[in-house]
Amino acid sequence: MIDAPSAARRTRLVFVRGFELVARLGVHPHEKAAPQRVVIGVELEVFDESAPDGIGPDALERVVDYQAVVHVARAAVATGHVLLVETLAETIAATALQDPRVMKARVTIEKPDAFLDVASVGVVIERTRD
Repeated sequence: MIDAPSAARRTRLVFVRGFELVARLGVHPHEKAAPQRVVIGVELEVFDESAPDGIGPDALERVVDYQAVVHVARAAVATGHVLLVETLAETIAATALQDPRVMKARVTIEKPDAFLDVASVGVVIERTRD
């Protein structure tokens, strides 16, 4: 286990922003009848073994790959209809936290087409490794 004070100095932020997907999501009849556009954002606080003292090897194996984060979000949306944006966000966060280097996951799910006169509605959840 990594102690908290030293871990705070040894992190990097891996993120995916503005990731648009079409999802079967929502509790209302019109949401159950047709998929809708969602915008997903994921921020992962990741333990960085080379910080703050140096530069680690230039190798993909030492980092959390943001392509994998994109695949996780796609897979969560592909599972079928989800009633709550909270459930979708929690699923993405829980999957990201399976990587032992991920210390914290912050997931935003937005529904930009929910209301004609509102830019977006949604949820932000944050989960931390115990």
